[in-house]
Amino acid sequence: MRIIAARTIRQYYEANPASKSALQDWSSKVKQANWLSFADIKKTFNSVDYVGNQHYVFNIKGNDFRLVAVIKFTVHFVLIRFIGTHAEYDRINDIANI
Repeated sequence: MRIIAARTIRQYYEANPASKSALQDWSSKVKQANWLSFADIKKTFNSVDYVGNQHYVFNIKGNDFRLVAVIKFTVHFVLIRFIGTHAEYDRINDIANI
């Protein structure tokens, strides 16, 4: 899969060093993946949730952080829409439209 806005990941972990190794691990797994469906994502990341409108929520570092991405299976890309702490994620009103 191709990660769109990978710079967002780097900027986040530079500002939040505790997330660095977990986000790098997530990125590495995504780049190696060839997902065709939600079931394929679940094989790689068991705790991922589908929240509608092609948005998926990943728990990062034991749920210390959350990453929201739009995944387009047909063109094999993952667009980063949000990275933040669990508390920051909880303040999002409409996750499927961010």
